[in-house]
Amino acid sequence: MVRHAPTHAARMVGWTDLPADLSDAESLGSLHNSLPMAPIVSSDLARAVDTATAIAHGRPRLAHDSDLREFNYGDWEDQPFERIDSPALRAFFDAPGAIPAPGGESWDDVSARTCAAIDGLARGKDDLIVVTHMGVILTQWARATGLSPYRALAQKIDNLSVTRIDLAASGAVPIFANHHP
Repeated sequence: MVRHAPTHAARMVGWTDLPADLSDAESLGSLHNSLPMAPIVSSDLARAVDTATAIAHGRPRLAHDSDLREFNYGDWEDQPFERIDSPALRAFFDAPGAIPAPGGESWDDVSARTCAAIDGLARGKDDLIVVTHMGVILTQWARATGLSPYRALAQKIDNLSVTRIDLAASGAVPIFANHHP
């Protein structure tokens, strides 16, 4: 999995469709050169689509998939952090799981959505490159490692980093996270 290029937004961004900053040609080139020549799929949000396009270079493109979107932050969406009710925000991040963002999704919602999508997309493929968002990658890392949602949220996933998880008959197997080729 590849986290999309940065947006430089200083606010809560989930389903808000912002463009990616694709100016880091060196990192994009390193990604292209280090990834397998495998099918590539992305969330349908511009920052993921544009990143996938920038690193595809001859790889088969699968249709954009809305189930690979970031968390839907509901009422908090596209709001500056200082304008969000901090007790509710703190509860959302301190006890992730079943607690949704007001009008949005919970960790459990996103995990169920993205696990089903990735399992379906990966079926029958040796390799698959998924260009997506930090929250999606963290749900998959928690799935593979057995980390609690709270502990998974403490993991660092940089823009344009690679996280590898192998899907085996026995389940998801963590290989590495936040790798910069």
